[in-house]
Amino acid sequence: MNQHLPISRVINLISKESQRLWSVDESEARRWLLAGDTDAVLGIAGSFALIAQEGERVVLARSLDRPLRYFLAKSTDGPALIVAERIDEIAAELARRGWAAQFHPSYSRMVPAHHITTLRLIGCPDPNPVHKRFFDPPRGTLPKDLDLIGRQYIEAVYSELRRWLAVQDPAAPIGVPFSGGIDSGAILLCLYKLLLNEGASPARLKAFTLSVDGEGEDARQAHDFLRRTNLEMLGEIIDVSSSVLDPLRAVAVIEDYKPLDVECAAVNLALLAAIRERYADWRLLVDGDGGDENLKDYPIEENSELTIRSVVNNRMLYQEGWGVDSIKHSLTYSGGYSRGCVRSYACAREYGFDGFSPYIRPSVIAVAEAIPFAELTEGSHERLYALKGEIVSRGVRAVLGLEMPVFPKRRFQHGSVSATEAARVFPQDEARYRRHFETLHAAIV
Repeated sequence: MNQHLPISRVINLISKESQRLWSVDESEARRWLLAGDTDAVLGIAGSFALIAQEGERVVLARSLDRPLRYFLAKSTDGPALIVAERIDEIAAELARRGWAAQFHPSYSRMVPAHHITTLRLIGCPDPNPVHKRFFDPPRGTLPKDLDLIGRQYIEAVYSELRRWLAVQDPAAPIGVPFSGGIDSGAILLCLYKLLLNEGASPARLKAFTLSVDGEGEDARQAHDFLRRTNLEMLGEIIDVSSSVLDPLRAVAVIEDYKPLDVECAAVNLALLAAIRERYADWRLLVDGDGGDENLKDYPIEENSELTIRSVVNNRMLYQEGWGVDSIKHSLTYSGGYSRGCVRSYACAREYGFDGFSPYIRPSVIAVAEAIPFAELTEGSHERLYALKGEIVSRGVRAVLGLEMPVFPKRRFQHGSVSATEAARVFPQDEARYRRHFETLHAAIV
C-alpha cells in the first residue's frame, strides 16, 4: 500500500434531505466552510451536518442539535474518509466495501459542535484534525438584572421560534413534548403567542405529556400548568405501559451508554412511538432540549468532577463538555450536549419526526453565556438552581405578558413514571449499558 497517497475518495452518507438550511443553499454553505469564514458559518440558520472537500483538505461542521461522525479507512488506492450521522452506518459501509476488519466503534470520530474541523489526510500516520471555533460568545457581560436577563433570553427564544415557523408548512400541526416544566412550559407559551401574533391558529399546537402506567408527576404537573394558563385545550396525555420502556434498545438507537442519556432516550422513544401510532402523518416537534444546559440547572452534587466554580467559570461547559483542547474531551463522542444531542435527534429520526429546540441556537446560548452567573450565585448552589425559574418566568412575563407557573426541576425519565417503577426500569448501570453497546458490533469487530 502506498502510504503517501492523498484521499482516494470521500464517502458522504449524510443525505441532502436531512439538511434543514433556512437561508442559504448547501453549496454556498460549503464554500464558507472551505474559506474558513467563521462569521458566515455561525450565520447558517437551521440544522446542518456539512462536509466540503478541496484536494486533500476536507472540512466539516455541524449544528449543536445533531451528530456528524467520520472514519478513516485504508484501501489499496489510499485513504478513504467515511462521513455519516451514525456509527452503525459507518460499520455497514466498511462491511459493504470489504473493510470490516478495520472497524471499531472507538475509531469513529465526532465533529465537535461550534467548530470547523479540518482534516488533511495524506496517508499513514494521519495528522490530527484542526478545530477552529466559529461560535465564541462573550461571557458575563450582562448586568445583575434578572428582569433584563429574562427579557433578552425569552426574546431570543421567541425570535428563533419565529424564524423556524417561517420555513414550515403553515398547515402542519406542531407538537411539544410537554412536562409542564420550565423549558417546555416556556416553549409552549412562546409558540402559542407566536401563532396568535402571526395570524395563525393556535389549534395547530398540541402539548404531548407522557404517562407510564397512568403514573408520573409530569402528567399532574402538565395539567396544572395548562389549567393555570388557560390552555387546557392543548393538552394530550400519552399513556404507555412500562413494558415498552427498553433502555437496551435506547442504547442501540443513540449509540451511547451514559445512563441519564440512555434513560431519557428510553422514555422519549416510548413517547414518540405512541404519538406516531396515533398520528401517522405528524412531523413537527419542538422540545426544550438545551434549556438546562444554558441556565446550568443540573445538580452539581451528583457529579464528583464538578464544583460550582467549574460550572459557572467554564465556557459552555454543559453544551460542549470540557472542550476540544482538554484531555477529558472524547474524540468518539465530543462532550456535553454536543454528545447528548442524539437522545433527541436519533429518537426523532427513528420515528420520522423533524425536531427543533430554540434553546440550542447560538443566539439563545449567547444570551445565556452573557449572564454573570458567578456574581449572581456567589458560590451558592441554591442560588444557582433558583436562577432558571426566575430568569425564564420574568422573561415570559416581559415578552409575552403571561404568568408562567414554575415547578421544581425533574428529569424526563423520572417525571413520566412512578418513583418505584423508575428504580426498577432504570438501574443507572453504565457498565450494563456499555456492555450492550459493545455487543452491537461484536460480530464485525
